[in-house]
Amino acid sequence: MLRSIVICPDRELSTKLTRALEASGAVSVLRTTDKYPTPAELPRALRGFGAEILFLSFERMDKALALLETLDKEASQVQVVAVHKSLDPQILREGMRAGVREFLVEPFERKAVWESLTHLKDLLEKHPVHYEITNRIYTFLPSKAGAGTSTIALNVSAAMARKQGGKVLLSDFDLNSGMVRFLLQLNNPHSVPEACEHCDELDENLWPQLVTSLKGLDVLHAGRINPHVRIEPAQVRTLLGFMRRNYETLCFDTSGNLERYSMELMQESKRVFLVCTPEIPSLHQAREKMAFLREVELDQRISVILNRSGKKPLFTNKQVADIVGAPVVRSMPNDYQGVSRALTNGTLVEPESELGRAYAEFASSLFEEEQPTAATPTKVDVKRKFLEFLAVPSNGSRAVAD
Repeated sequence: MLRSIVICPDRELSTKLTRALEASGAVSVLRTTDKYPTPAELPRALRGFGAEILFLSFERMDKALALLETLDKEASQVQVVAVHKSLDPQILREGMRAGVREFLVEPFERKAVWESLTHLKDLLEKHPVHYEITNRIYTFLPSKAGAGTSTIALNVSAAMARKQGGKVLLSDFDLNSGMVRFLLQLNNPHSVPEACEHCDELDENLWPQLVTSLKGLDVLHAGRINPHVRIEPAQVRTLLGFMRRNYETLCFDTSGNLERYSMELMQESKRVFLVCTPEIPSLHQAREKMAFLREVELDQRISVILNRSGKKPLFTNKQVADIVGAPVVRSMPNDYQGVSRALTNGTLVEPESELGRAYAEFASSLFEEEQPTAATPTKVDVKRKFLEFLAVPSNGSRAVAD
């Protein structure tokens, strides 16, 4: 069905129009408002809903014409239908001058409504409404619990917001632990499950209540642990559509359990970062996840972030890439004290620290057009390297599991 918004100060007229539109079965009324939005608010509302048709009351012709002027600049492909109690010649004339070609008047007879909608449908098929959407979508996937994925996702997202000047969203889809809420000590009662539940109702008024804004970064946390929460992939797709229309960069923190909704996010992602540490259990789990992601043809989007890398690493990035079966795109230094201070204060890792600079450098690299991808090792090489890796080092050192 066609997606629409109704702007009509006359509530009785608005109700009659909405009923007539819904009875047609051809259009979905996503929102009705009895106030004329400002010229700045209207494009945001249309983009938020992905609206194709605007039913606009000419009760206040000056305000209606001002909004039409905004539409001509910001969303010219949205089809406008003028609404009034009667077919006033002056309104008809001024509306046509402003580009309006469809008019509906009370009592909104079924035939008239249907003819207008049929015409609008034909126009939209020839010239569909196009809202700019971002393809800058990044998903952070842990090899195992405790790999530090949430810390990386949070700090890299914040670094991108600083570089980009806002319009970055971090969403915590790890419903099993919801570490982002803990890391930032957030008190917002709204969360991802609520956003999914109301995915068809999101607009410029509801959305700011769901997210917490922190220095240019918007955060949608996972909420409290609730094993009974269920999120459907269809809800994720609708929510993702809203996010893509309203943000320039999207970052997702996931649980690593490869839920259906997490797979949906990864399918839409430009890059997926598999986070692991240099310890054997973490690398083993990363390799297992990579094998599954290869089966579902997501392997070309996967890069490894090696977290808590020491000054003298036991394994080189190439060795880790051989083991996991995906290129290591970044090694993050180990800064236990810096991360602990950030946890205590409910804030980000200090940007000027070595780890903070590593986050910023990685964020900057994501704005580059293309990055070379290392060749994926063959299965024989992976198996041989992994067996060599499992051997106890001759110098007696050992890896410590997290």
